[in-house]
Amino acid sequence: MTAERLPTLPTARTCPYAPRTEHVELRDQESVAKVALSESSEAWVVTRHADIRAVLADTRFSSERAHPSFPALGQKRSGAESVLPPVLISMDPPVHGQARRSVLGEFTVKRINRLRPRIQEIVDDHIDAMLAGPRPVDLVRALSLPVPSLVISELLGVPYGDHDFFQARSATIVSYNAPPDDRRQALVELVTYMGDLIRTKEEEPADDLLSRQIAQQREQGGVRHADLVAMAFLLLTAGHETTANMISLSTLRLSQDHEAREALRREPGKTLGAVEELLRYFTIAEQGIGRVATEDIEVGGKVIPAGDGVFPLTHTANRDPEVFADPDVFDIDRGARNHLAFGFGPHQCLGQNLARLELQIVIDTLLRRIPDIRPAVPVDELPFKKDSIVYGIHEFPVTW
Repeated sequence: MTAERLPTLPTARTCPYAPRTEHVELRDQESVAKVALSESSEAWVVTRHADIRAVLADTRFSSERAHPSFPALGQKRSGAESVLPPVLISMDPPVHGQARRSVLGEFTVKRINRLRPRIQEIVDDHIDAMLAGPRPVDLVRALSLPVPSLVISELLGVPYGDHDFFQARSATIVSYNAPPDDRRQALVELVTYMGDLIRTKEEEPADDLLSRQIAQQREQGGVRHADLVAMAFLLLTAGHETTANMISLSTLRLSQDHEAREALRREPGKTLGAVEELLRYFTIAEQGIGRVATEDIEVGGKVIPAGDGVFPLTHTANRDPEVFADPDVFDIDRGARNHLAFGFGPHQCLGQNLARLELQIVIDTLLRRIPDIRPAVPVDELPFKKDSIVYGIHEFPVTW
């Protein structure tokens, strides 16, 4: 197949509830395929569940974003590798394992469940404000963004009053359409902000994750400032952007499914299963995190040459009919936690327990307090995020 005939990524979703049509066709025709990322750039995509798990578990596929062959999806390189210290998602063994273990204890199920009362309080406060205000209300601004932003800010010790600053820059960083210079500038500003914050906490520690990391590093021989900045950057941006989009999309999907909505109202114990199904169904980090083959590696019957970039299309894997029966059907009783919405292998999402808890609390509380919440405009008029690495809705006017 010549470069001119290669299918091109990304392409816009044709339906907010379904993977991109071209990606499904790739999965059905061949699990591992060469695609064009731009006029001058190519990479491989992997589309089936088993093959993606194999790639994500294989440390011969490097996550190092500074690698000259690391694939850039839908945009030119922004120079991020020269601005941002290495973050967890761009580290390889053994450095990755050491860095992940240092913070893993903050995100255990037991530790995260301690946050339940505070998360419930935050959700109730924002729903109180929604109920007291005019309708329609933009759910993104009223609930979806502020809840995870406030939770991650309090966990890290980031002043919530700065949320407009970091949300705006996060949005620029994950946008396909933002010019490279704008993305680089957003990175510079966020890294500078985090650096100043870390220095403040070194001098005046508090009861938060970043202060505990500083104390831990001091016990080990000294504070590694750049490492802390990278960790803070990743946790802050990833900790609100993904969960916020899942809150909006989950609310939309349940508002359109009377049977599922009523089942959850009758039996709140089903909500955890519904959260897993929503995560599988939407798979908002559509392309997953890119990789680079460090040697010739066979996947799905094809050899990916050393130096070639790879993208796992996790949204097609989460609709793989070999793994999920009737995969395009939304079924809150499916009971399948083997989806890839949080990735797989050594780089599986560190904050997944926190995301699950936030989604469970938001869904239960919304269905209890605003059971008839619904879109205030036709669904096809909603501005879905076709321009972002993370799928979602830019604005979501709702009423009840």
